[in-house]
Amino acid sequence: MIVNADSAQVYVDLRILSARPCLEEMGGIEHRLFGTRDGAEACSAAAWAEEARAAIADIHQRGQHPILVGGTGLYLRTLLDGIAEVPPVDPAIRAEVRAASVEDNHRLLAALDAEAATRLHPNDTTRIARALEVVRSTGLPLRRWQGRTTGGIRSSVRLTGTILLGDGPELARRIDRRFAAMVDEGALKEVRLLLDRGLSPDLPVMRAIGVPELAAHLKGEMSLEQAVAAGQLSTRQYAKRQRTWFRNQPLGIAPTSEPESALRDLLAAAKDCGC
Repeated sequence: MIVNADSAQVYVDLRILSARPCLEEMGGIEHRLFGTRDGAEACSAAAWAEEARAAIADIHQRGQHPILVGGTGLYLRTLLDGIAEVPPVDPAIRAEVRAASVEDNHRLLAALDAEAATRLHPNDTTRIARALEVVRSTGLPLRRWQGRTTGGIRSSVRLTGTILLGDGPELARRIDRRFAAMVDEGALKEVRLLLDRGLSPDLPVMRAIGVPELAAHLKGEMSLEQAVAAGQLSTRQYAKRQRTWFRNQPLGIAPTSEPESALRDLLAAAKDCGC
């Protein structure tokens, strides 16, 4: 069975822009966690991991083997290694931190959590604020909490996998073609339906690649040509960040740029474990 590990494909609202497989593409194979969330409900890595653990356990109980597909590295890492249970931040401290300038927050963070202040870029407003509010609320640096993860399944499963990195220039061309094709297939209507619902722009579904760009066109802020170009650029930039992230994460999954070789390795591993 196939289990989704893509943060955009969980939303029922984004079939086209997330390239979620249709029934024909599923080929009669059962797929789990695809299009299961309404866009009005944010799906976090922790929430997805909990659902994925349940799906994987059910699949194993049936005597079958789950195949996780998707490129959301944080989802996969949370599933495999668990998540840190950071205590809730004091709302008063959060409000104070978020109201302060990034310069003041970075200066205070250097005094309370020197390691984080050194590691984070001085202009990284969000991560500096998060590190500061945690150390002020709990008395412990964020890294200390992050080292206390729970819920990971890595030690209880046999993991075989691969990361398809793809050729840079060819990948960029394929991204551009795919984004243009999604617009032709109805992505504008998909975004219009989201806008008509009046959802918060802070929701993940509204920040998914392609949604802000096409929404800007629908609001009259840019031409369709400009929106498509912006969506293509955002996708290429995300793909570049993905490649870097997966190369530097200890997921225990080997990267490759050869799809055929990756398929052979996966089939061999499946045969070894009786899949």
